[in-house]
Amino acid sequence: MRTKNLVLTMSLALLPPLSSVPAQSQTNWGVTKTLPIGGQGSWDYLTVDPATHRLFVPRSTHTMIIDADSGKTLGDIPGQKNAHGVAIVPEANRGFISDGGGDGAIIIFDLKTYATLGKITAQPDADGIIYDASVNRVLVVSGDGGTLMSFKPDIDPATGKIEAPIELGGKPEFLASDGSGKLYINLVDKDNVAVVDFKARKVIAHWPVSPGGSPVGMSIDTKNHRLFIGCRKPQKLIVMSTNDGKVISDLPIGAGVDATVANSGQAFASCRDGSLAVASETSPGKFEIVQTVKTPTGARTMGVDPTTHTIYLPTAEFEPGTTGRPVPKPNTFMIVVVAQQ
Repeated sequence: MRTKNLVLTMSLALLPPLSSVPAQSQTNWGVTKTLPIGGQGSWDYLTVDPATHRLFVPRSTHTMIIDADSGKTLGDIPGQKNAHGVAIVPEANRGFISDGGGDGAIIIFDLKTYATLGKITAQPDADGIIYDASVNRVLVVSGDGGTLMSFKPDIDPATGKIEAPIELGGKPEFLASDGSGKLYINLVDKDNVAVVDFKARKVIAHWPVSPGGSPVGMSIDTKNHRLFIGCRKPQKLIVMSTNDGKVISDLPIGAGVDATVANSGQAFASCRDGSLAVASETSPGKFEIVQTVKTPTGARTMGVDPTTHTIYLPTAEFEPGTTGRPVPKPNTFMIVVVAQQ
């Protein structure tokens, strides 16, 4: 994801199943406040640490650590070329930044002091990144390389090397784990999901996302065996079975989706056009968009705190009258907070 800002941790897989909360009681989501952050650089995946309520936000050449309650900047890790995402492993007291610039790298840092511990070589366009406790690996996709990279969180930050990459058969965007050794990875140029058996270290299936296309956002409900896939061409939230790849529902969403999450019994899709789609299972096997939350333009990715059920969306103000990709105004970066009102 070159223009995205979110990253997902494995804690999302432990959230309540979609069917556990009545849909009619879950349509009161809204923006509750905005945290002015400032600073230079674009942004990509946002990662939430639910234990400390801290937000990790890559900003191109540096990565900011922000207090989720006050918006105070707690740390700022320099030295990246094109930072995309952050995975955290509290048990190892380490965080990992995927840096897609140049030849690609993974920056390793101390979770308490935010000091850089080292850098390991990755593949170009190192992008989506998660930690999968079930296989005890940090997992990173390479968009340009078309591969899945992996390494243990206790890797030597000076001399460690990634494991042999797994060829995916397309250009990956983001990924999710079922917690039992299978991984699901969006291939944006192939309009499908690559299913990886991590123990066998190979792709075992490709599942089409039709009637969606250009899949980017990805999250999972492991208990009910469902994937939530945000597609851009056409604009759809695809609900897919992890048992066989069957598309259960395809729901209309806004333009420029970058992220999906499952939280508090529902699924969400954040879009660049300033819309946050809220989906619920209104009857067994039938999903609907039950609410669309108005958010600022550019709030295209998000992170969720599963302990507070609060959603955080990074964005900025943009220069008027620009064509192509919007240009952020200097020092206007912000975190938009969405919760039940």
